[in-house]
Amino acid sequence: MDTLTGIAITSFLVGLSGAMMPGPVLSITIGETASRLQRPGGRVPGALVGPLIVLGHGLLEILLVLGISLGLGAVLARQSILGVIGVVGGGVLTWMAWGMFRSLRGLSLRGEGRSDARQHPVLAGILTTASNPYWTLWWATIGLGYIGLSQRFGLTGLLAFYLGHICSDLAWYSLVSGTLAVGGQLLTDRVYRGLVGACAVFLLGFGLYFGYAGAVHLLA
Repeated sequence: MDTLTGIAITSFLVGLSGAMMPGPVLSITIGETASRLQRPGGRVPGALVGPLIVLGHGLLEILLVLGISLGLGAVLARQSILGVIGVVGGGVLTWMAWGMFRSLRGLSLRGEGRSDARQHPVLAGILTTASNPYWTLWWATIGLGYIGLSQRFGLTGLLAFYLGHICSDLAWYSLVSGTLAVGGQLLTDRVYRGLVGACAVFLLGFGLYFGYAGAVHLLA
């Protein structure tokens, strides 16, 4: 993560690991896509539900990134703060990886979050994101640590981090809604579990790296 490319790639992979886990955004993506497949018509086709939900999700996240970077820049420059964030963020990543490993056998995209409710996907993305406490925890620990690392490159670093992160959400939720729209044959539960397992391995390694980097800052 010593280059802009490294920041963008790793933020994409960490973001993908979080996006793939079942949660409010995944549930609403599947539910809103399914409702449009069950009752065709309207201005938003099923395949566009995922990208539009990510648009709402991303609007909140870019505001949060700007707020954190503008208000906490001086604090993040302190070695002790970076150390605490690194250790806590590493612990959260490791905990997330463990949870992913434990959930592998029961993961399924079928029958999850199917709802007859129909709302605009952008609004759905905003509401489900804002109401998810896990989202707040992620940004208060892992996201904050990433912003601290990205700020070494100034605004360009923040942009690389944000684009890598939001592209992971866009890629995953577009795949989910697009797959459901074409009949659900491209992404099976077995493939889904394999992808989550691979991300869990990556997340564990990254958690150890964050924890190590945080300890180095604390001991410096």
